[in-house]
Amino acid sequence: MLDRDKYCAGCATPLELKEENGAIRPVCPACGRVVYYDPKVAAVTILARQQKVLLVRRANQPGYGLWSVPGGYVDRGEVVEEAAKREVLEETGLIVDVDGLVGLFSEPGRPVIVAAFNGIERGGQLVSGPETLDVGFFALDSLPPMAFPGDSGILETWAGHHL
Repeated sequence: MLDRDKYCAGCATPLELKEENGAIRPVCPACGRVVYYDPKVAAVTILARQQKVLLVRRANQPGYGLWSVPGGYVDRGEVVEEAAKREVLEETGLIVDVDGLVGLFSEPGRPVIVAAFNGIERGGQLVSGPETLDVGFFALDSLPPMAFPGDSGILETWAGHHL
């Protein structure tokens, strides 16, 4: 249970952990309100140059010092495609358009749903942003150590459609 969910938002009774709808969740014993944790949505963009994909070396946890597809969380009220473009600009200095959804990806036990897009480079200059230690293009058969296990599956799905 998260610290913010110690008390019922409806009646202020201390919450208890109980099985509800197939999972252990915080439940109010007084009014029956169930706390459901919403997943986070992230947007990533796969951008290729000459059969190589753009990756960023992370300057933050999780995965500090490891590589990932450029992307990040979608802000509340933000259009997912706009978030994908914004993240590429912030992390790499490149301006991109998104050209179709590669897929939606999730993993058991992880609270993040990833929307992956194909990217088209439109401008900018390739530089490390404040959240990246380095940026570069890599062949799919020689990827550096990746920060997230799901990135490999995202790249494999993308390659199946774009290479």
